[in-house]
Amino acid sequence: MGLYEASIRVKHECPYRSISERYPDLTIREWPLSDCQVLEITTETTPTDELLDEINQIGTVLHESEDDDGYHVVTQSCLCSLEESIVDRFEKYNCLYQSPTIYHQGWEHYTVVAFDSEDVRELLSELRSDREIELLSKTSISETQIPHSMLAPANQLFEDLTDRQLAALQLALESGYYEQPRKTSLRELAKQTAVARSTYEEHLRKAENKLLTNAGQYLRLVTATSMADPLQVEETREAEQAAD
Repeated sequence: MGLYEASIRVKHECPYRSISERYPDLTIREWPLSDCQVLEITTETTPTDELLDEINQIGTVLHESEDDDGYHVVTQSCLCSLEESIVDRFEKYNCLYQSPTIYHQGWEHYTVVAFDSEDVRELLSELRSDREIELLSKTSISETQIPHSMLAPANQLFEDLTDRQLAALQLALESGYYEQPRKTSLRELAKQTAVARSTYEEHLRKAENKLLTNAGQYLRLVTATSMADPLQVEETREAEQAAD
């Protein structure tokens, strides 16, 4: 099985793309989180009052600075602009989206990782049906180790976990429940909460199941280039030792 990293750029109606088109020296990097977006906006020139007004309308300013390298601002905004996101189409064709999305000079730049070259081809074919798109590069990475930068963003790993499930998982982790040997039990963990043992255990098990389900596609990505199953190798070695 091969692995492919594809870099594409597209044009369609998007507020961030429109801003980058009106201000060609501006670069916007977007990281989608579970309930908001974090945007890093940079420009090498002093921003005009009009640009500052547009940036303020995007969302809440978290950081702002200006020095010899230019103007730099980090904002947080809602997810309303992500409705019918192109990222949903990536998932439809088994392509893993690698954030951030980069907006520059009227283009949106995306990087995806796919398990099959045909998935990339079909994705591009659908995207071309309703927007301008260019394939910038497609590189086979089947013979290389997957770099850490291609692994899952944290928000995708913890997607769909409720606040109670996250709290149960954090308590178990910080209390040494997952260490070997375990430093605590479910009964002791539940005593630290305001819920019954059975309720706490339900929150924890659902959190574990969701976390492993979300991590599954990235586990497949990490192990895709392995030449042999290490568990099978170990089993064979144990069998040979027993035969001797």
